[in-house]
Amino acid sequence: MGCTEQDKLQGLAAYFTFDTFFPPKNVALNKFSSSSDGLHRICEELIESYKKKNTEQLLNALLSREILIEILKSIQEGVQVVDNQGIIRYVNNAFLKMLGLKEHERIGKSVFEVSPDGSLATVLKTGQPVNNLRNRPKGTSVELISSAAPIQICGQMIGAIAITQDIQDIINLTEQLRKSKVMVESLSEKIGYLSKATYTFEDLIGSSVAMQNVIDMAKIAAQSDITVLIQGETGTGKEVIAHAIHNSSARAKRPFISVNCSAIPQNLLESEFFGHEKGSFTGAYKRKLGKFELANGGTLFLDEIGEMDLVLQAKILRAIQEKEIQRVGGETKIPLDVRIIAATNRNLRTMVAEGSFRQDLFYRLNVWNIMIPPLRERKADLEILAEFLLRKLSRKLGRKDNIALSKKALDIMYKYDWPGNVRELENVLERAVLHSKGKSIIEDNDLKFLSIEGISVIDQSLNIIMPLEEAEKLIIKNAIAQYGSSYESKKKIANALGISLATLYNKLQKYKLSKEVSW
Repeated sequence: MGCTEQDKLQGLAAYFTFDTFFPPKNVALNKFSSSSDGLHRICEELIESYKKKNTEQLLNALLSREILIEILKSIQEGVQVVDNQGIIRYVNNAFLKMLGLKEHERIGKSVFEVSPDGSLATVLKTGQPVNNLRNRPKGTSVELISSAAPIQICGQMIGAIAITQDIQDIINLTEQLRKSKVMVESLSEKIGYLSKATYTFEDLIGSSVAMQNVIDMAKIAAQSDITVLIQGETGTGKEVIAHAIHNSSARAKRPFISVNCSAIPQNLLESEFFGHEKGSFTGAYKRKLGKFELANGGTLFLDEIGEMDLVLQAKILRAIQEKEIQRVGGETKIPLDVRIIAATNRNLRTMVAEGSFRQDLFYRLNVWNIMIPPLRERKADLEILAEFLLRKLSRKLGRKDNIALSKKALDIMYKYDWPGNVRELENVLERAVLHSKGKSIIEDNDLKFLSIEGISVIDQSLNIIMPLEEAEKLIIKNAIAQYGSSYESKKKIANALGISLATLYNKLQKYKLSKEVSW
């Protein structure tokens, strides 16, 4: 069966490939090395024909081969070309560098001698392509992996070409890809957990001397990476202070990771803080980054630090001191660059004396202490706080008018001691706004639930006065009776009272009401 015109063009290209650009040693350039006289004759006829009639196409063919050679020289993989006798006609620089050889040590050699079990020798023997064959050429210590394919013209194999890589490079690349995958997974997980501080010093409202002192101390803390301990009753704004410090610090554009130490089950605390490797314990189906690692470069806010288990306290102390952590089930030490801000509504000095909080951790945290006064001790801030919170509520509810308090309503609020502090104030105002049914002025009647539901120390309708703790105990008992004792009920109770769930648990224990609640 004769060759098509396309086959003849390929034959001409093969002629120039082997005899012009890959010339055999001691052979004239116009002498084709194939043993096929027919193919040789086709090439000679085509040369004469193209010289007379198709000079432009001939030049294009030559130019294409030149471009091909330049490409082969520039690629990073090793390239070898042999003729159908197994004589090596071309190797690129990458291949020579890979084996540490000179060009004269390879060109003109028989592939059956220098690499008898390689991909080129296999292709020449079988006539079939070979993929990812591993072998070690003679005289070298390098193990290669290569793929080769036959070069065919008019159905006849005239040689073969192989693409080769150092197997060590592939191993290194695989390791890099593995590390890159880990980095991507870590980044993905960090993005999932990534948190930014939302409050600034503009959210700290108060003109009283006590509050101005708090703001001044917080602004000083923001100028360095000093460890800060924020103390104050529930609802005083400890987290707002922490956010503001971070947002005004040099770490403002880095993560702000907040963790409530009282809201995490004891058996998961270590994993939450330090992370864990896949399979490190039952239920660890995948690797997880801990809060320390997620906060790396930024700020870690340890809220309710007084609720932390003693055993975990020791590990937290070590992480802060040594500035490195190790995931649960892991072996690698992970360096840390984390700014620590801690907060508590408990008296840590008393806890240290009682042995329920580590003294060394207390000293490590209590470097810069900010004590936030309760709202009852800074009632001078009550009116401007209420105005700020009402503007916030107006935006939240989509109202265009400014909601204000009547003089009588404000008087009631001044008489109240606000055990839940600013958080309770916000909840009370939101309820009052809803109770006012769209009016722009909140009247005293809109706040009557303060006494009706027993939240106030003074029941104005009955003119009964009782100790604060007794009133608080009665309020919680009434709330349990109203909402129930399930976990979801406790969350509703805490929200209604303007306190955290952890604080509610503490009060249940304090007033020995835990038997009335299903834990």
